[in-house]
Amino acid sequence: MRPSLSRPIAWLVLVVSVVLGTAEAWAHPHVWIVARSEVIYAPDGTITGVRHAWTFDDMFSTYALQGLETKVKGAYSREELAPLAQTNVESLKEYAYFTFAKGDGKKQKFTEPVDYFLEYKDSALTLHFTLPVKTPFKAKQLALEVFDPTYFIDFQFAEKEPVKLVGAASDCKMQFERPNDGSAAAQKLGEQNFLDGGNANFGMMFANKITVDCP
Repeated sequence: MRPSLSRPIAWLVLVVSVVLGTAEAWAHPHVWIVARSEVIYAPDGTITGVRHAWTFDDMFSTYALQGLETKVKGAYSREELAPLAQTNVESLKEYAYFTFAKGDGKKQKFTEPVDYFLEYKDSALTLHFTLPVKTPFKAKQLALEVFDPTYFIDFQFAEKEPVKLVGAASDCKMQFERPNDGSAAAQKLGEQNFLDGGNANFGMMFANKITVDCP
């Protein structure tokens, strides 16, 4: 694989931490993602997976594309972006794909992504991928959260149609809660907790929460 394509998010995280050399480097996001997600149901009501579409900010998109040769300058086909897409999804495994699920209070695990690809539009890269549930399950309540525990990456869901239920029963009801940034004082308190060693849970303050209740 060409060196220019072996630059996953994990590598960028490492570079920033080394260059800045302080915990403050992690107190604010350095990559911004606009997300859309779909919760996938089988005909019998079993939850089988989650489909994501993550659009990276212009700066990260430009960085990721450095050195990538294309047939048409400034245009990137799905085939040309395939090695970079693979690098990205492989790097996400270490971070549990930033996707955390519970069915009726029980933690659920995902297997490696499938159907993944990158597309380039309006100067931004969008990573599409599906996370199959390791063991498909039924639940009266699904609790799904998308966030980066270290808050290096900021996930902001799209304003319109941020989350969809695909194949769910008509009587299933979904609620979507965006991160509550709170007041400046609350954020400062959270950052201080991060610097004092509470970084493992810092990103939870900025979690996107999806709850689906089915009778």
